[in-house]
Amino acid sequence: MTARPRLALPRPHRDDLRIAVCGLLGGLLVWALGLRNNTPLVDLPAWLVLLALTAMSVAELLRRSAPRTALVTATAALALDVCSGGLIITILMFTDVVYAAVLYGSPATARRIPVISILLTVAATIVPVAVLRDPRALLLGIGVGVITTAPAWTGVIIREHRNAARAARLEAEQTALLAEMDRTQAVVAERARMARELHDMVANHLSAIAIHSTAAQSIDDPAATREALGVIRENSVQGLAEMRRLIGLLRDAKDPGATAEAQATPTLDGLDALLRQARTNGASSGLTFTLQDDRQDGRQDGRQDDREGTRADGGAARLPAPVELAAYRIVQESLTNALKHAAPGEVAVRIAYAPGGPLTVSVTSPFGDRPGPRAPGSGAGLVGMRERIALLDGDFEAGPEGLGDRKTWRVRATLPVREEEEER
Repeated sequence: MTARPRLALPRPHRDDLRIAVCGLLGGLLVWALGLRNNTPLVDLPAWLVLLALTAMSVAELLRRSAPRTALVTATAALALDVCSGGLIITILMFTDVVYAAVLYGSPATARRIPVISILLTVAATIVPVAVLRDPRALLLGIGVGVITTAPAWTGVIIREHRNAARAARLEAEQTALLAEMDRTQAVVAERARMARELHDMVANHLSAIAIHSTAAQSIDDPAATREALGVIRENSVQGLAEMRRLIGLLRDAKDPGATAEAQATPTLDGLDALLRQARTNGASSGLTFTLQDDRQDGRQDGRQDDREGTRADGGAARLPAPVELAAYRIVQESLTNALKHAAPGEVAVRIAYAPGGPLTVSVTSPFGDRPGPRAPGSGAGLVGMRERIALLDGDFEAGPEGLGDRKTWRVRATLPVREEEEER
């Protein structure tokens, strides 16, 4: 046979234990001094007053752990106390039990007890006056209000203040949590931005250094070796300059958005220099580079010479800095990937923009079978390009196109240009 589980009595709070003990001792002292509230209503043994006092003390033990049980016990003890003569200590403990039932009880209990106390007070005021026809009967209603309504509504006020404080504390914790999440996301986003900038700034120069150092080791020609070493030195110097500029921006804690950063941000006007550098770096790899800039500002056609990338007129549109920076980095990374992976042939860069439309960047390079890249890659370039385009709500595509000998690798990005950002 399985033993029935025993009912575990709620363990009283230590403060409730102190209140009960003090109330019991105080009531015994008052009883010993013979201080009764009134004469007994009926002929009852005197020791029933002590029984009511003991029952009220037990109710005080349960005031926090079982408030409804404590209130029922206290009500019965109060009735017995009134009938047997009454002790002031018993009545005081009853008011505390009513207060605790509202403060620690369930929400339903906290709503009902004040209403019931008001109804009892009204009844205790009207009925005696109507029956006895004596104004002194109002004192009975006042007494009932003092021991029921007053502690009940005091509990309501304290409970509302505690709930408000708890809600404010919870809101503060949620705000702190959201702030920490925002801070974490901001740190992650900033780290990703720094990684993109570092990769785009340095990868091009390091790739050129790796390609030409490999060529210098494999070709037994002093002239070619000197040329390769010159390219290596030029790219190393430029890479160091880019690195110092990035470190300077990171250390500029006074005003991260100051003019220093604006001056360091490349624009599409720097594509000519970028193509010239690519031609120098790719001279030994059989690659040629062309630029077609079809940006317009609505006044001139903005065409450029296809071969050298020099602007035929000054009609290229000025675009928002984030858009131009993203387009510049797309071209820069595409040229770096072409130097590392493309087969000999033409690398074509095309920039297109018309007022009211998006900026389109397209870079195509020969795609052929090669035993391996000229320089090792990490695969972070395409990831960085996708991230840049996603931040501007644009579209990005990268992959092989065509068949056979005419197969090419194409990178295409479409960057939206908002009118309010385009206006100067």
